[in-house]
Amino acid sequence: MIIMINGSFGVGKTTTAQALLQAIPHALLYDPEEVGYMVRNITRDARSANEETSDFQDIAVWRPLVIAAAEHLLRRYARPLVLPMTLANPAYLDEIKNGFNAFDPHVYHFCLTASLPTIQRRLTERGDTDKSWCWNKTIEYVPLFADNHYAQHIDTENQSVAEVVAMILQHVK
Repeated sequence: MIIMINGSFGVGKTTTAQALLQAIPHALLYDPEEVGYMVRNITRDARSANEETSDFQDIAVWRPLVIAAAEHLLRRYARPLVLPMTLANPAYLDEIKNGFNAFDPHVYHFCLTASLPTIQRRLTERGDTDKSWCWNKTIEYVPLFADNHYAQHIDTENQSVAEVVAMILQHVK
């Protein structure tokens, strides 16, 4: 089983993922951001012009490596994977979801949502400023994540982490 926790920066993906690890015995936290850092470092002098953006998701090898790593983790350890990640590009989301579905029939995608002021307050509480990359991307991403392409939506505005986790567990069991 793969549980994808999508949504804007500051919406509560990592907090929700950590709580899911407590609720799902033996689940593994797999953060594709770690793959992104590795790919960015390895390809520093090799990337094409269209891969030279501020987002490692635009580096072409990132998406297939995220998929391959998930497949290897599932095959080797046979444990559920919980993946917190911000996938705002619908083509990238589809590529990764379809890649996961090719080797696991139990792929769940949830998109956490909240209002921009709430997310900005949360970002400020964790130390981000209005000049940070996450802050600026959030302004761009919050409206995108309202689209049905990102459903199953879960509004985190006025719900506790426990309530969000309960909603996710309801869908995956």
